[in-house]
Amino acid sequence: MNLQISLLALVQLVLYALLAPLVAGWIHWVKAKLQNRCGARIFQPYRDLYKLFNKEARMAHTASQLFRASPYIVFTATLLAASAVPLLSINLPTAAIADIIAIAGLLALSRFFLALAGMDVGTAFGGMGASREMLVSALAEPAMLVAVFTLAMTAHTTNLASLVGFQLTETFVLRPSFMFALAALVLVAIAETGRIPVDNPSTHLELTMIHEAMILEYSGRHLALMEWAAQLKLLLYGTLLTNVFFPWGIAQDLSLTSLAIGLLSLIAKLLLLGIILAISETVLAKMRLFRTPAFLNLALLLGLLGMLSHVILEIGV
Repeated sequence: MNLQISLLALVQLVLYALLAPLVAGWIHWVKAKLQNRCGARIFQPYRDLYKLFNKEARMAHTASQLFRASPYIVFTATLLAASAVPLLSINLPTAAIADIIAIAGLLALSRFFLALAGMDVGTAFGGMGASREMLVSALAEPAMLVAVFTLAMTAHTTNLASLVGFQLTETFVLRPSFMFALAALVLVAIAETGRIPVDNPSTHLELTMIHEAMILEYSGRHLALMEWAAQLKLLLYGTLLTNVFFPWGIAQDLSLTSLAIGLLSLIAKLLLLGIILAISETVLAKMRLFRTPAFLNLALLLGLLGMLSHVILEIGV
């Protein structure tokens, strides 16, 4: 039984790594159709990663060993953070470490080495992107923690598996605090994953790019790991939003039927989330960089409103 549970945890880890490029490809495909373009196929991100892994990694003469090691650290930290978020079931060994504070710490570690790598070579673009990334993270992390603490005040835990289990066992109630927390986490996810209107993941214009500016000097397998980590981060936030706020379908036991239902429900929720994200990115334009703090301050305000509404309306009810 313990071997079966360990294998399922490994399967979940592999699923995260395999599904991440597919989610990114689905969003790109839907955006292309909405913009009346042919666009690339859904599986194009897999082909891109394969091509990059087969290319030689070239580095600048001024790059240090930190620049070489950062892609592996960024990818590993992001994958570990993603594996802690319940994907198919809440009864896996990774549930013990599925604490939102630990996940935030792993994401901060990934971001720290990403910013260091951007500054390591000494190019203007890398330093500019690292500075902008730190600005976004300094405002996004408090908003994310406040939003999750709003949920933790209801479930009395910061463990995501326990929080999802609480959602599944409780009678469905429309909680104002959860609505505010959901809105706050959506804004944080948009900022953290570099999506429109905070950043444009498909641009290389130096006046607007944030994430792309830090990885311009990478090539080959190093660039593949950075791109794969960004796709994993997108899937992480997508799973966090869908399985925490809409946990219906996630397996509460380890039977094949429950796991199959959990996989199908996850795919359906991610497909719907991808469509919503593609529509929003099609109808919205990228905002000016100096408006980003106001965007993330709104996320923090929504999180605080969620906490206040919990204290005022829900405690004692």
